[in-house]
Amino acid sequence: MTGIGEKSGMAKDLNFVCTECGATHSKWSGRCDACGAWNTIQEEAPLTSGPGAKALGAQRGRKIALTDLASTPEAPPRTISGVAELDRVLGGGLVAASALLVGGDPGIGKSTLLLQAAARFARGGLKVIYVTGEESAAQVQMRAQRLGLTESPVTLAAETNLRDILTTLDAERPDLVIIDSIQTMWSDKVEAAPGSVSQVRTAAHELTTFAKTRGIAVIMVGHVTKEGTLAGPRVVEHMVDCVLYFEGERGHQFRILRAHKNRFGPADEIGVFEMTGKGLAEVKNPSALFLSERDTATPGSVVFAGIEGTRPILCEIQALVSPAQPGQTRRSVVGWDGGRLAMILAVLESRCGVSFAGLDVYLNVAGGLRIGEPAADLAVAAALISAREDSALPVDCAIFGEISLSGAVRPVSQMENRLKEAAKLGFTQAILPQRPKRRAGAEMAAGLDLREMRDLPGFVDTVFGLAPGERE
Repeated sequence: MTGIGEKSGMAKDLNFVCTECGATHSKWSGRCDACGAWNTIQEEAPLTSGPGAKALGAQRGRKIALTDLASTPEAPPRTISGVAELDRVLGGGLVAASALLVGGDPGIGKSTLLLQAAARFARGGLKVIYVTGEESAAQVQMRAQRLGLTESPVTLAAETNLRDILTTLDAERPDLVIIDSIQTMWSDKVEAAPGSVSQVRTAAHELTTFAKTRGIAVIMVGHVTKEGTLAGPRVVEHMVDCVLYFEGERGHQFRILRAHKNRFGPADEIGVFEMTGKGLAEVKNPSALFLSERDTATPGSVVFAGIEGTRPILCEIQALVSPAQPGQTRRSVVGWDGGRLAMILAVLESRCGVSFAGLDVYLNVAGGLRIGEPAADLAVAAALISAREDSALPVDCAIFGEISLSGAVRPVSQMENRLKEAAKLGFTQAILPQRPKRRAGAEMAAGLDLREMRDLPGFVDTVFGLAPGERE
């Protein structure tokens, strides 16, 4: 029996781990003391083997090889899939002995994308094994029939036991393994349910180590939380070489594959796909597709010239302003940062005298695209004023620029690439920040009527003709 004040053996064996930073606590708490995150501490059983399971003791390990920093290693070999959008996001192709993590909302098309990619890699000569823990092999075969991939030499397996999977992979020695998904894998080394923090961490560690030691590329599918982050401990994202997010709105046919981390290529690179009846089709010219239905000038509609990774993309920003119910003002944003919208509204009112008090404000990025760069500030401000004044901007005008709290319009990166993309799509004018000096390569903007802005009040006066006394 357990005396008063004593803890049971089970209680002694439990740890409380923060899924955000991985810190271990002796008891549950609503807030992690290490990183300050709320509601991220989960109960888990300690490891029974593996790293951290027991002290090193007096047993000596082997001496590891050391390498000079000045040595020049060979570039890792890459395999091109043939899907240009996927290869772009991967940094030029799939790298051998790499571990990738792909996350996305349920039903967004992760399994479809990876099955199509597996078929392409297999047709290119790679030996590919697709391991599913969420579906049966028959269900995957049915999807392959619908996508027309049954002739591809991809081997299937429906299994969740990590030990059996690794034993099979060690015997088969494939070039690429797809695990769908990491949350369904379980290891007998850990006394916890599949999907728990310790199971996900152990499975990711075992698969990543296997990829590095055997020279096999491993792609793992990960679930996401309601906040849009990958479920499980954040340490998993640090283990792998590449973290990809598959994004998109259910009401739109566009899907965006975005690299949040990539050790072999640029981060924030995107690939654009279109969901069709035959699966995902790559979109080679996203700007033209995002603007395909924009043929007339409409109040509140503005074209933003943005940069996603290394690619310039033009998209439409839409704003709507309507009278609000007394005491119930709304600010609704889709595809942009709500905090950034609040800042732009405050700058417009404080520095320009353009007030949105008593008005509901709705902002949307057309096509399901999500914009994160501050270069969209000026385009958002233009859309808001255009909607408020019911005054449409020209259809062939592209806008970009960052707005500071002082109301200044600040220069942004890759301005010439943005202008070049706008000119290629037939735009004849652009509104942009004032450039400090003429750079070499300015000829790329040939054919565009450039209107450079120093500050937001000047922009409001020049573009919309609102004198200070007319802005209330």
